Amino acid sequence: MEALPELYAIFQGEVATVTEYGAFIKIPGCRKQGLVHRTHMSSCRVDKPSEIVDVGDKVWVKLIGKEMKDDKLKLSLSMKVVNQGTGKDLDPNNVSLDQDERKKRTFRDFTSQKITLEAVLNTVCKKCGCKGHFAKECFVQPGGTKYSLIPEEEEEEGAAAGCEREKKSSLADDSSKKRKK
Repeated sequence: MEALPELYAIFQGEVATVTEYGAFIKIPGCRKQGLVHRTHMSSCRVDKPSEIVDVGDKVWVKLIGKEMKDDKLKLSLSMKVVNQGTGKDLDPNNVSLDQDERKKRTFRDFTSQKITLEAVLNTVCKKCGCKGHFAKECFVQPGGTKYSLIPEEEEEEGAAAGCEREKKSSLADDSSKKRKK
Protein backbone atom coordinates (compact mmCIF):
# COMPACT_ATOMS: atom_id res chain seq x y z
CA MET A 1 0.00 0.00 0.00
CA GLU A 2 1.16 3.50 -0.82
CA ALA A 3 2.32 5.92 1.84
CA LEU A 4 -0.53 8.35 2.42
CA PRO A 5 -0.08 11.56 4.39
CA GLU A 6 -1.31 11.53 7.97
CA LEU A 7 -4.61 13.11 8.95
CA TYR A 8 -4.35 16.93 9.22
CA ALA A 9 -1.06 16.92 7.28
CA ILE A 10 -0.43 19.86 4.94
CA PHE A 11 1.13 19.37 1.52
CA GLN A 12 1.20 20.93 -1.93
CA GLY A 13 -0.66 19.04 -4.63
CA GLU A 14 -1.54 19.51 -8.27
CA VAL A 15 -5.12 19.94 -9.51
CA ALA A 16 -6.00 16.86 -11.59
CA THR A 17 -9.62 17.61 -12.52
CA VAL A 18 -12.19 20.27 -11.75
CA THR A 19 -15.88 19.36 -11.38
CA GLU A 20 -18.99 21.32 -10.50
CA TYR A 21 -18.75 20.18 -6.86
CA GLY A 22 -15.01 20.61 -6.30
CA ALA A 23 -11.52 19.71 -7.50
CA PHE A 24 -9.49 16.50 -7.33
CA ILE A 25 -5.91 17.03 -6.18
CA LYS A 26 -3.02 14.65 -6.91
CA ILE A 27 -1.28 13.69 -3.69
CA PRO A 28 2.52 13.79 -4.04
CA GLY A 29 4.32 10.49 -3.51
CA CYS A 30 1.35 8.27 -4.38
CA ARG A 31 -1.20 7.65 -7.12
CA LYS A 32 -4.20 8.66 -4.98
CA GLN A 33 -6.24 11.81 -5.41
CA GLY A 34 -8.26 13.68 -2.82
CA LEU A 35 -11.30 15.87 -3.23
CA VAL A 36 -11.45 19.50 -2.19
CA HIS A 37 -15.18 20.14 -2.02
CA ARG A 38 -16.25 23.60 -3.10
CA THR A 39 -17.22 24.41 0.50
CA HIS A 40 -13.57 23.85 1.50
CA MET A 41 -12.01 25.91 -1.28
CA SER A 42 -12.43 29.30 0.32
CA SER A 43 -13.95 30.90 3.38
CA CYS A 44 -16.27 32.69 0.92
CA ARG A 45 -19.06 30.95 -0.98
CA VAL A 46 -17.85 29.19 -4.13
CA ASP A 47 -20.47 28.46 -6.79
CA LYS A 48 -18.09 27.42 -9.57
CA PRO A 49 -14.82 25.73 -8.54
CA SER A 50 -13.44 26.42 -12.04
CA GLU A 51 -13.31 30.12 -11.08
CA ILE A 52 -10.93 29.30 -8.20
CA VAL A 53 -8.60 26.63 -9.66
CA ASP A 54 -7.59 25.24 -13.07
CA VAL A 55 -6.16 21.86 -14.04
CA GLY A 56 -2.40 21.84 -13.37
CA ASP A 57 -2.45 24.51 -10.61
CA LYS A 58 -0.35 23.85 -7.51
CA VAL A 59 -2.35 24.37 -4.32
CA TRP A 60 -1.70 23.92 -0.61
CA VAL A 61 -4.16 21.51 1.01
CA LYS A 62 -4.77 19.92 4.39
CA LEU A 63 -5.96 16.31 4.68
CA ILE A 64 -9.13 16.58 6.77
CA GLY A 65 -10.72 13.17 6.32
CA LYS A 66 -10.17 9.55 5.32
CA GLU A 67 -13.17 7.33 4.64
CA MET A 68 -13.52 3.76 3.36
CA LYS A 69 -16.51 3.50 1.04
CA ASP A 70 -17.20 0.54 -1.27
CA ASP A 71 -13.66 -0.82 -0.66
CA LYS A 72 -12.18 2.50 -1.84
CA LEU A 73 -10.33 5.02 0.27
CA LYS A 74 -11.80 8.50 -0.14
CA LEU A 75 -9.70 11.44 0.97
CA SER A 76 -11.14 14.83 1.89
CA LEU A 77 -8.95 17.89 1.51
CA SER A 78 -9.33 21.54 2.44
CA MET A 79 -7.78 24.65 0.93
CA LYS A 80 -9.49 27.23 3.11
CA VAL A 81 -7.57 26.32 6.29
CA VAL A 82 -4.17 26.70 4.57
CA ASN A 83 -2.49 29.94 3.45
CA GLN A 84 -2.16 29.47 -0.32
CA GLY A 85 0.94 31.68 -0.48
CA THR A 86 3.05 30.11 2.26
CA GLY A 87 1.40 26.77 3.08
CA LYS A 88 0.96 27.82 6.73
CA ASP A 89 -1.82 26.14 8.69
CA LEU A 90 -4.54 28.73 9.45
CA ASP A 91 -6.41 26.30 11.72
CA PRO A 92 -3.74 24.46 13.75
CA ASN A 93 -6.21 23.19 16.37
CA ASN A 94 -8.85 22.20 13.77
CA VAL A 95 -11.46 24.43 15.42
CA SER A 96 -13.07 25.66 12.19
CA LEU A 97 -13.22 22.08 10.87
CA ASP A 98 -15.13 21.02 13.99
CA GLN A 99 -17.51 23.94 13.54
CA ASP A 100 -18.12 22.95 9.91
CA GLU A 101 -18.94 19.41 11.02
CA ARG A 102 -21.45 20.69 13.59
CA LYS A 103 -23.16 22.78 10.91
CA LYS A 104 -23.60 19.71 8.72
CA ARG A 105 -25.31 17.66 11.41
CA THR A 106 -28.99 17.31 10.82
CA PHE A 107 -31.57 17.75 13.52
CA ARG A 108 -34.93 16.09 13.81
CA ASP A 109 -37.88 18.25 12.92
CA PHE A 110 -40.51 17.97 15.64
CA THR A 111 -42.79 20.72 14.30
CA SER A 112 -45.17 18.26 12.64
CA GLN A 113 -45.72 16.30 15.84
CA LYS A 114 -48.66 17.43 17.94
CA ILE A 115 -47.98 18.09 21.60
CA THR A 116 -50.80 17.03 23.87
CA LEU A 117 -51.15 18.33 27.39
CA GLU A 118 -53.90 15.96 28.43
CA ALA A 119 -52.21 15.02 31.68
CA VAL A 120 -52.23 18.66 32.79
CA LEU A 121 -55.59 19.53 31.21
CA ASN A 122 -57.36 16.74 33.06
CA THR A 123 -56.02 17.72 36.48
CA VAL A 124 -57.88 19.72 39.11
CA CYS A 125 -56.04 22.11 41.37
CA LYS A 126 -56.33 21.15 45.04
CA LYS A 127 -55.85 24.77 46.07
CA CYS A 128 -58.50 26.59 44.01
CA GLY A 129 -60.53 23.74 42.47
CA CYS A 130 -60.13 24.83 38.82
CA LYS A 131 -59.01 22.53 36.01
CA GLY A 132 -55.78 22.71 34.06
CA HIS A 133 -53.02 23.34 36.59
CA PHE A 134 -51.46 21.91 39.70
CA ALA A 135 -51.57 23.37 43.20
CA LYS A 136 -47.85 24.20 43.13
CA GLU A 137 -48.45 26.28 39.98
CA CYS A 138 -51.53 28.01 41.41
CA PHE A 139 -51.09 31.66 42.29
CA VAL A 140 -54.56 32.27 43.70
CA GLN A 141 -54.66 33.89 47.11
CA PRO A 142 -57.26 32.56 49.54
CA GLY A 143 -60.60 34.14 48.64
CA GLY A 144 -59.14 35.66 45.42
CA THR A 145 -59.96 35.27 41.73
CA LYS A 146 -59.75 31.74 40.34
CA TYR A 147 -58.16 31.09 36.95
CA SER A 148 -58.60 28.06 34.73
CA LEU A 149 -57.59 26.98 31.22
CA ILE A 150 -60.09 27.74 28.50
CA PRO A 151 -61.60 24.42 27.33
CA GLU A 152 -61.62 23.66 23.61
CA GLU A 153 -64.36 21.03 23.45
CA GLU A 154 -68.09 21.75 23.63
CA GLU A 155 -68.69 19.32 26.49
CA GLU A 156 -66.22 21.20 28.68
CA GLU A 157 -68.03 24.53 28.13
CA GLY A 158 -70.47 23.73 30.90
CA ALA A 159 -67.62 23.21 33.35
CA ALA A 160 -66.03 26.48 32.28
CA ALA A 161 -69.31 28.33 32.81
CA GLY A 162 -69.43 26.91 36.33
CA CYS A 163 -65.91 28.16 37.00
CA GLU A 164 -66.86 31.60 35.59
CA ARG A 165 -69.82 31.74 37.97
CA GLU A 166 -67.43 30.98 40.84
CA LYS A 167 -65.24 33.89 39.73
CA LYS A 168 -68.20 36.27 39.64
CA SER A 169 -69.52 35.11 43.00
CA SER A 170 -66.08 35.47 44.60
CA LEU A 171 -65.82 38.99 43.14
CA ALA A 172 -69.25 39.81 44.54
CA ASP A 173 -68.22 38.42 47.94
CA ASP A 174 -65.05 40.52 47.86
CA SER A 175 -66.98 43.70 47.04
CA SER A 176 -69.58 43.05 49.76
CA LYS A 177 -66.78 42.55 52.29
CA LYS A 178 -65.27 45.87 51.28
CA ARG A 179 -68.59 47.67 51.72
CA LYS A 180 -69.07 46.30 55.24
CA LYS A 181 -65.76 47.75 56.36
